[in-house]
Amino acid sequence: MKEAVLWEKQEGQKVLCKLCRWNCVIAPGALGRCRVRKNIDGILYSLNYDKICAASDDPIEKKPLFHFFPGSKAFSIAAPGCNFQCVFCQNWQISQVSNKNQIDGSNYSTEQIINAAIDTGCKSIAYTYTEPTVFMERCTETALLAKQHGLHNVFVSNGYMTIEAIEWMRPWLDGINVDLKAFNEPFYRNLCKAHLEPVLDTIRYIARKTDIWMEITTLLIPGQNEDPGELTALAEFLVKECGPDIPWHISRFYPQYKMTDLPQTDTQVLQKAYDIGKQAGLRYIYVGNLPGNRAESTFCYSCGKLLIERTGYHIMQNHIKDSTCPQCGVVIAGVGL
Repeated sequence: MKEAVLWEKQEGQKVLCKLCRWNCVIAPGALGRCRVRKNIDGILYSLNYDKICAASDDPIEKKPLFHFFPGSKAFSIAAPGCNFQCVFCQNWQISQVSNKNQIDGSNYSTEQIINAAIDTGCKSIAYTYTEPTVFMERCTETALLAKQHGLHNVFVSNGYMTIEAIEWMRPWLDGINVDLKAFNEPFYRNLCKAHLEPVLDTIRYIARKTDIWMEITTLLIPGQNEDPGELTALAEFLVKECGPDIPWHISRFYPQYKMTDLPQTDTQVLQKAYDIGKQAGLRYIYVGNLPGNRAESTFCYSCGKLLIERTGYHIMQNHIKDSTCPQCGVVIAGVGL
């Protein structure tokens, strides 16, 4: 076990976890809501520090991050656990840990992870597949060593971290994709067992107070979060709080986990969401989980030139020169373009 980061002692050997917005007060012998942090004799420990359950070199576009060193690879790692309980989770086998302290995974050293990233030609380390906030101890150790080797660090997160956690990550986190799963509280409460406002707070803070590159993903689920009025409010929130340059990824739903009774998202709904985002003023909108569609590619928001042509996670051509459109010269927002 590894002593946890971001916690405080409380009376009666209880501890206050300050890692995510649940701010769990944990009694001796008990687990936090994520089920991977435990109070042992008045000290909070991480139970998943040495339990790497996934490791793979992926295209950075798979995260998805389309404006962060496009065409590069990210070495992706995960440890079990999550502070949400989404009924539509794609990786529920590793994110939803039981309450029995039985956590599966392998003890790969930080050095092994960094060496694997270098050997596979990756430009960054991605903390993904599960919620990286709840394996912050391993993220921190790996990210600091990654920086020493010239590698970048990115999170794929549900955005439920505290301001203290954001500030903790700020020296070493270069990019993040935040799932803004919906723009209505009942969705978060009923389908994720969480709340909307803390996620909005995270997005605001990262956009206003840090230089961490951020992109947003919304999975459109039939009958749950695809109402045009809700999508308009979501897109307008992004423009207001983050600016028009923040990329918005709209993903098609496929039945998963405990939500297998719904159909896939209708393609017309995806197109409508794309149009809503454009009308709200967003410059970069992408449609995911729908191979072969034109909205996988990056176009200049000013002159309309095709800048990056994508097929799935693969880049077919990239015309951006020094972060600018070669046709009209406007700056294209991002990192490493």
